[in-house]
Amino acid sequence: MSGSDALSHVITFCGKCSCGCPELYIDHEAEAERRVVITDDFGQRIQMSIEQLEVIVDEARAGRLSSLVTAELATGG
Repeated sequence: MSGSDALSHVITFCGKCSCGCPELYIDHEAEAERRVVITDDFGQRIQMSIEQLEVIVDEARAGRLSSLVTAELATGG
């Protein structure tokens, strides 16, 4: 990451290897629409608002993301 003291680590997705797993951070100094930071294992990052993250969490809770992942895995995607 950028090394900013404003970044608070929330979670590492996977964390069972040393491959640079995706991670979720909150950037307390960023504009509201860019406060959530998700990094991937290739060094890329996306930024979004807390409200946008909330939509993703709600979709996951409702099972819609699980259905998508299951369908993709079944097709070899």
